[in-house]
Amino acid sequence: MPVLDTAPILLLLCAVMGYVLGSIASGMILARVMNLGDLRSIGSGNIGATNVLRTGNKLAAALTLLFDGAKGAVAVLIARQIGGEDAAQIAGLAAFIGHCYPVWLGFKGGKGVATFLGLWLALAWPVGLACCAVWLLTALTTRISSLSALVAAASALVWAIVFDRSETLLLGALVVALVFWRHRSNIARLMNGTEPRIGSK
Repeated sequence: MPVLDTAPILLLLCAVMGYVLGSIASGMILARVMNLGDLRSIGSGNIGATNVLRTGNKLAAALTLLFDGAKGAVAVLIARQIGGEDAAQIAGLAAFIGHCYPVWLGFKGGKGVATFLGLWLALAWPVGLACCAVWLLTALTTRISSLSALVAAASALVWAIVFDRSETLLLGALVVALVFWRHRSNIARLMNGTEPRIGSK
């Protein structure tokens, strides 16, 4: 992140706003509205789009992906208008943390991939588009959602350098580290060959 030159109280407000937006459990809300059951008792128990897909409802999964991505993007865009780039980065990080650790769900949220992509699309759209392309290519090749997420996340730092957005590297490193931390059980399954593929129950 760049040197913080925005009023601390404004940065704090943007962080709170980002966290609240990020903590909206899109998947759980859609599952309830569409009578798909409690996501926490389905599949992996995760509240993200991949687990929503395990209900068999592709529309719900697509909407979850869209809304979870929008949380990160909207947080960044609002904060940028209020306090500039410093605020935008802090709000994006807070939205990601809010999705992963929502207070109203006992800090047990999603793994943050869609929110990760959304905040990058708003923060530095070339980096975001490149990460989306990497995710899609890996998903089409391997049909493993977690691997696609990990490869796309790791690539963000490379793309930030390629597209001359070095001021986002600290934020990128923090978010990438959190993505890998949230996927630690998936990494273990990837290593022993038991990670399920996209669309599997």
